[in-house]
Amino acid sequence: MTTPCIICVAITGSVPRKADNPAVPVTVSEQIESTHAAFEAGASIMHAHVRNDDETPSSDPDRFAALKEGIEKHCPGMIVQLSTGGRSGAGKERGGMLPLRPDMASLSVGSNNFPTRVYENPPDLVGWLASEMLKYDVKPEIEAFDLSHIFHAKLMADRGELAGVPYVQFVMGVKNAMPADKQVFDFYVATVARLFGADAPWCAAGVGAQQIVVNDWAIAAGGHARTGLEDNVRWDRETLAPSNAALVQRTAEICARYERPVATPAQARDILGLRAV
Repeated sequence: MTTPCIICVAITGSVPRKADNPAVPVTVSEQIESTHAAFEAGASIMHAHVRNDDETPSSDPDRFAALKEGIEKHCPGMIVQLSTGGRSGAGKERGGMLPLRPDMASLSVGSNNFPTRVYENPPDLVGWLASEMLKYDVKPEIEAFDLSHIFHAKLMADRGELAGVPYVQFVMGVKNAMPADKQVFDFYVATVARLFGADAPWCAAGVGAQQIVVNDWAIAAGGHARTGLEDNVRWDRETLAPSNAALVQRTAEICARYERPVATPAQARDILGLRAV
C-alpha cells in the first residue's frame, strides 16, 4: 500500500509581511482562519509562529496558547507544531511555549548562515530545548539546514535526548545555506534511511521558487511535504500565492500525480507515532 503523504502548512513564519502578500495571516484570528482553510484542503500539520501587532515576530506563550486553542477547536485532530525558531526570541525564550504540550515543535540542532545573519543554535540551547520536549511529550521535527544536522540528530537520539525515531525535515533553498540540489536531496534521503532505517519518515521544504520543486522531489521519493506562505509568498514569477489553502491544494495535486493519497490527521499521527486525540 502506498504511504499517504503528510502535508504540513507553514502558515506565516517570522519574515513575510502583508506588504509582501496581503494573504499572509498575522493576527491569531487570521491564522486560525487560514489554517482551517488549509486543513480542509488537506494539510494535517500546521507549523506555527506568532506575531506582535506590528507584524514583528514574537515568542509570547499567551499568543501561542490562543492559537493552539483555536486550531484544536476548528481543525479537529490536526497536528499542532509550534516553532522554536531563532527569529522570534533569544535563548530559552524560544522554548517558552513548550509547556503548552503541542503535538510537535521544530528543533534546529545546529547553526548555519541565513541571508543576512547567522542562525545560532548553540549546543547548550539545543540540549535544553530537546530536554523540554522530552519533559512535555512534544515530538521534535528536526529542521536540517545542513548534512551535519542529520548526523547530530542521530547522535542525540543515540544518547536518549530525542524520543523515538527522529522526524527529519530537509530545508533547501535558503540563501547562504543548502541550495535545492537534487543530488544533495537524494543523498539526504539515503542518509536518513541509513541512520534511522528505511521506514523512517522524513519531510522536505523548499524556500521561495524552490517550494514546488522540492515538493515534487519529496512526494516522488516517498517522503512528506511542507508548503505555505512562510516559505513562499508567490504562486509563480508573476503572481502572488492566493492563500495557504491554495498552496496546500497544489501540493495535493502533486500527490495525485504520483498516486499517493493525502494523509488524514489520524494517519499522520500514526506515521509519526504521535498521541491520538
